Amino acid sequence: MTLLHRMLRRRAGKEGVATGDARIPAPMTLPLTRRQAAASLIAAFVAMGALCSATQAQRRRLASPSGRSATEIGGRYDESGRYVGGAWIEIFYGRPIRRGRSPFGPPDFFRLLNDGAPVWRAGANVSTRLRTEVPLGFGETTVEPGEYTVFIDLLPGDWTLIVSTWPAQTTYDQNDRSALFGAFHYLPYKDVLRESMTLRRMPYSFDQLSWQFLDMTDGGGKLAIFWDDWMAWVAFEIAGP
Repeated sequence: MTLLHRMLRRRAGKEGVATGDARIPAPMTLPLTRRQAAASLIAAFVAMGALCSATQAQRRRLASPSGRSATEIGGRYDESGRYVGGAWIEIFYGRPIRRGRSPFGPPDFFRLLNDGAPVWRAGANVSTRLRTEVPLGFGETTVEPGEYTVFIDLLPGDWTLIVSTWPAQTTYDQNDRSALFGAFHYLPYKDVLRESMTLRRMPYSFDQLSWQFLDMTDGGGKLAIFWDDWMAWVAFEIAGP
């Protein structure tokens, strides 16, 4: 290939591609103005910031994750094996973790757990809530179907379950006295139940607080709380059809 041919080929690459007598122009790239360059740079920084924020949000965890325990009673199994016609009883609560602490060890443990409130929220964050689709009988008291807040009045060797009609706040608002966050500003005039709980020391430590339904039948069962090496429960029965 002669030097002339090489020069013509290079020129074709810069100006376009020869096809017979016609040329296909090479694609043109227009230079960005300063405003366009600045806008592109800002958009890139915003995208990077949003990505970093999303990543940090994924990494953040609640110190006391939310929990839910449930049972379904009063139903039957149909021909296909499905459980139908049942009624739900559920409890929603925050689940604090021991993290090496002994929550019931100090002599004034009830003051520490109450955290400035008059009673214990029996969980963490938002108030513990009991939701039932059937009436529940605790001793001589009936809790009608609905949603309630749940607390425990703690004393050494004497725990009392409280079921109340106080609504629960989803976020803390100290100026809203019509609903409670945790047990702050609790007053007993909305209680529908105060029932003494049975206390048991366990031979092992339950690291994360948990509410559970125990020994359930269609006639009733037990509502129990576990944390560290203690459990406490109250028995209940289904008070109506």
